[in-house]
Amino acid sequence: MHHSNTPSPGRDQADLLERASRYLIDYSRGTGFFPMVIVEGRGTVLRDLAGREYLDFGSGQMCATIGHNHPRMVEALRRSAERVLHLDARLLGAATILLAERLAALLPWPLEKAVFLSTGAEANEMALKLARMATGRYEIVGLVRSFHGLTAGTLQATFNYRRTNTGPGAPGYYAMPAPYCYRCPLGLTFPACSFQCLTLGFQLVDAQSSGSLAAVIVEPILSSGGIIEPPPGYFQELRRMAVEREMLLILDEAQTGLGRVGAWFAFQQDGVVPDLLALSKTLGGGVPISATVTSADIEERARARGFGHITSHVSDPMPSEVALAVLDALEQEGLVAQAAERGAYLKAQLQALQARHEIIGDVRGRGLLLGVEFVRDRATKAPATAEGLAITAACRERGLLVHPQQVRDLSFSWRVAPPLTVSTEEIDRAVAIVDEAITTVLARQPIAH
Repeated sequence: MHHSNTPSPGRDQADLLERASRYLIDYSRGTGFFPMVIVEGRGTVLRDLAGREYLDFGSGQMCATIGHNHPRMVEALRRSAERVLHLDARLLGAATILLAERLAALLPWPLEKAVFLSTGAEANEMALKLARMATGRYEIVGLVRSFHGLTAGTLQATFNYRRTNTGPGAPGYYAMPAPYCYRCPLGLTFPACSFQCLTLGFQLVDAQSSGSLAAVIVEPILSSGGIIEPPPGYFQELRRMAVEREMLLILDEAQTGLGRVGAWFAFQQDGVVPDLLALSKTLGGGVPISATVTSADIEERARARGFGHITSHVSDPMPSEVALAVLDALEQEGLVAQAAERGAYLKAQLQALQARHEIIGDVRGRGLLLGVEFVRDRATKAPATAEGLAITAACRERGLLVHPQQVRDLSFSWRVAPPLTVSTEEIDRAVAIVDEAITTVLARQPIAH
């Protein structure tokens, strides 16, 4: 039977979604696909096959940093399609070289050597590989609630998702407590705590280590773990403790890099420079490209131990061309400063909602990477998971998409992260939808105390 690739009035959403259930593997961990088929995206707005519009306050899968189908990206794709899309791994297009130079100019010394891959998990795999080969050691330390990818290596350093039925873990991966001040795992309060989560964490690592500590890998803001923002001074203390153990510091800025938090890179706000930096989602603006950036010294040490890494799409010219367009948009349209300004406005609006609705226990984050945590009771902080899911669905029904972040039965939060191009009018409309959704859901299913 012949199937057209172009949706038509006769091929409605219900028909296509039924086909999806037949032919697509469901990778959603039980939540299923959303009940619409998207046919167009422009800026913050998506449109489905039925003509319905949605405000995308998740930037797709956190990748559409400069908005869906930004004209600069569309032009870069056209330009690359007319020139060359793909090359042998040892052949270089001009865009790849220019992109590496641009990143080096944006980053502080000694971060000057880059390799370009396709996904965030790949960039973290590369960072872990370089760290191990440069140090000659193998043990990796991460944080509870972290997310660095779901490939075989990064899954071992991802302490957020259940690992049920994924087989035995690799040796040499250790988790430390997350700096989750709203729900401190040690029951302490910052700053009186003096970073006891780090002190205890490294004590546990030291007790388990075989003496082969290579690196610690951390997100500047633990995004999928619930938008957990470490307190001021945390990263300086983390760096100090890592240096004591001759460990390298890997920062995974997949979701925080390139303007999202109101700075080019989150580590600039946190007062540290990592040994290895992983970039991905925000670099391609919706096109698959990631980067691992490090120093010439670390590259040289790894190469001396036989480093090599060739994949199908390493250094491909097309995504490099698009990434250059993303950097152009960020620079020439002032989107980094705009993220700080619009983020402060959005956070204030969410805090106003918090003042009106007891179910919002916390609003946190910076720039346009914000978290909203839902609780049944502000004193006990019992998670309002069922209510939060219902509010999420009510928002979607009203034309607003946000990312729920459910960490088992421990917490339920939203990640609120619209494109950096979002307007204040779109923010106002989104906040009004949230207000209405909370009011409607809680009127229907009030929280019993």
